[in-house]
Amino acid sequence: MVKKARLIYNPASGHEELPQKVADILDILEQAGYEASAFRTKPEPNSAKNEASRCADAGFDLVVAAGGDGTINEVVNGIAPKERRPRMAVIPGGTTNDYARALKIPRDDLVAAAKVILRGKTQKMDIGLAGDTYFMNIAASGSLADLTYGVPSEVKSALGYTAYLIKGAEMLPKVTSHKMRLTYDGGVYEGPVSMFLLGMTNSIGGFERIMPDAQLSDGYFQLIVVKTDNSVEMLRLMVQALNGQHTQDPDIIYTKTKQFKAEVLDDHDQHLPVNLDGENGGKLPMTFHNLQQRIEFYIG
Repeated sequence: MVKKARLIYNPASGHEELPQKVADILDILEQAGYEASAFRTKPEPNSAKNEASRCADAGFDLVVAAGGDGTINEVVNGIAPKERRPRMAVIPGGTTNDYARALKIPRDDLVAAAKVILRGKTQKMDIGLAGDTYFMNIAASGSLADLTYGVPSEVKSALGYTAYLIKGAEMLPKVTSHKMRLTYDGGVYEGPVSMFLLGMTNSIGGFERIMPDAQLSDGYFQLIVVKTDNSVEMLRLMVQALNGQHTQDPDIIYTKTKQFKAEVLDDHDQHLPVNLDGENGGKLPMTFHNLQQRIEFYIG
């Protein structure tokens, strides 16, 4: 039988180069043995998710997500709930491209990224489930987590992950903690939290040392909890995180877990927003599950 591939691409991602490369990408898919076609995402919500869901139901063998991490997240959400899940490939067209970085896919050449498929190397990747929404890289909440999705898109386009550093320095004086109850495999923490991060790869906001022990297919989240909201201590932690030296700090919980539940105990603010792969993903309380090796990806 002929294998079918669908390219789902976001024309507005990054520097808007993707539309010019569609023909080249489709040609590479044909070289890889796929009968290939393309779908250009539309401005309305869930355009990429709905098309990915349709492709899974229609029996496509491969879905290629071309765009930023938000586009990849949408495609994952279209495929992950299915019993029969096509393979995925990633062509990074965004600014930070955390997931492509983790998969060792070229991030500065769209055609080179597509050629990863020709090598035929794949890996089954863990996918996170937060409530009823899926994510492939990061779940976060707390006032510090605003840093991940509080940077305007035009600033990201101009500065890349430098924007996060600038935003972080700007936000430090505004960081507050919330009393939370966090339940994970190793126990329960109840106390002040300025941020928690559930990571599935080692790349967050362009930094590769925040989750130094992350594995891609082991069924575990890496969990980081930042307890302090003191600006001086936060600055120290930021410097340590750049060097991967933050995991032993007394203001940090760093562990791994297959499941995680987060509840806010503050009476005045019990419904903090949750960030999933850089996008708004609902509000706490929320339970998170790691779905081990849920989707098979082409990797570099």
